[in-house]
This record gives sequence, C-alpha cells and structure tokens, in this order.
Amino acid sequence: MVNKKVTVSKLLNLDDKVAIITGGAMGIGLGIAKRLAEAGAHVIIGDLNNEACDQAVSEINKMGLKASSYILDVSNEEQVKSMVEHTKNEYGKIDILVNNAGIYPQIPLANMSFDDFKKVLGVNLNSVFLTIKYTSEIMKTQGGGKIINISSIDALHPSMVGLAHYDASKHGVWGFTKNVALELSKYGITVNAVAPGGINTPGAMSNTPSGISKEQLEDASKAFMARIPMQRFGEPDDIAKVVLFLASDMSSYMTGSQIVVDGGALLN
Repeated sequence: MVNKKVTVSKLLNLDDKVAIITGGAMGIGLGIAKRLAEAGAHVIIGDLNNEACDQAVSEINKMGLKASSYILDVSNEEQVKSMVEHTKNEYGKIDILVNNAGIYPQIPLANMSFDDFKKVLGVNLNSVFLTIKYTSEIMKTQGGGKIINISSIDALHPSMVGLAHYDASKHGVWGFTKNVALELSKYGITVNAVAPGGINTPGAMSNTPSGISKEQLEDASKAFMARIPMQRFGEPDDIAKVVLFLASDMSSYMTGSQIVVDGGALLN
C-alpha cells in the first residue's frame, strides 16, 4: 500500500489553533503573531504595552485574521497565571506558546546594579519558566502542544560588552528549553528554541546606551554587519517564518532543538 503523504498546505495549517505570544505587540513578536494568524491560528498577544497591543490587534484583524490581547507583566507569576487561565476559559485550549518577551539594556558590568540584573532575568528567563509551567499543565490534558522560546545567538556566543545580564538570561533559556523538552516529550509537548542574530526592530533601534552619538551608532552598526556573511540585518519575518515551522506539523519530530537564524554571524 502506498503511504499517502500530507500536503505542505496541511502541514502548515494552524486552523482552530490557539497561540499565546509574549512580547507580541511589536518587532519580532508582531512578526510572529502575523505569520501564525495567517496560518489560521487565533493569536493572543501578551504584552505590557497597552497602546501597542491595541494597534497590533487592529492591524491583524484588518487583515481578516484572528487576534486579541492580554496586558501583563510576564515576570509576575499571578499575572501569567491569569493570562493562561483567561486564554483557557475564553478559547477552550492552548495549542502554541511562543516566549518572545525580552529586554536588553546595554550596561557594562561596572555600572550594572543588582536590580538591573534581576530585572533582565525576570523578563527574559523567569517569564519562560512561568509561562511554560502553567501552559504545559493545560497542554498535558489536551494530549500535546508546541512551545517555542526565542533565545539569541548570545545563548551561544557573546555579541558585545554590556550584555552580561542578557547573555546570562539567554543561556538560561537555552538550558531550560532542553531540560523541559526532555520532561514534557512524553505528553506530546515539543519545546524548541529560535536564536536570532541582529534583527531590525524598534527595540533594537531604541537600545542605544546614553552618551553614544548617531555617528558612533552607525559605525557600530556597520561593524556588526561586516561580521554577517549575508551582509544584512534580519527582519522580524525572518524569525517568524522559522517559528511557524516549529509551531506546525513541519517540525513533528523535533524537540529540544535550537535553530540559529543569524545570517551566518556566528560563523565569524
């Protein structure tokens, strides 16, 4: 008997899926939200920025796609629990979780306070623990789910001075991804990561240390691009397309993996 293969369109079909995307109101997160919604999912954008959330949801809805938002601080346990409970009560299930929320204030170690360090770990790493802890319990009762964590090439190699707290958080995300993938695989839950390199986002453009001139910023940008074999910065959609792959049945035999999307930057 010939084994009939599932068509590509069906493999990428997310119709009736419910997806939470943290930090989904702008930049990479918004790119991810648009791609998952385009594939048929109802996306819930979890973000702290109320105005940006309203704009993102409106933009996706105007495309004839399904999106809503939930305002929260992803480092706050009670607020994360409430978001997960709200999503389950409102939509009946949670099929996909994308942990994208992250901050990266550039602060040299000598100037970094303990509060600076804790804040970055709270948003970048603690949130991943909290969302996966509470979302996975729902996914277990459903018989499976897809979890995608946005890490960074800094989880593999430091990119610049001033990001020690960020690099610590992203190494943590990668280690946590592998361990919970091991634990949750028996429940049909896959856990993978995407490691972006330099991406053109509003956050990246606003992440300029004080005292740096426009000319110095341009020089630094050119120097970083010179290290990228593909000779360009990535766009949010470059990450979103890989997340769609991991959120779909295209990645059915993958868990505990990290996909680097950096234009080849780590080769240098």
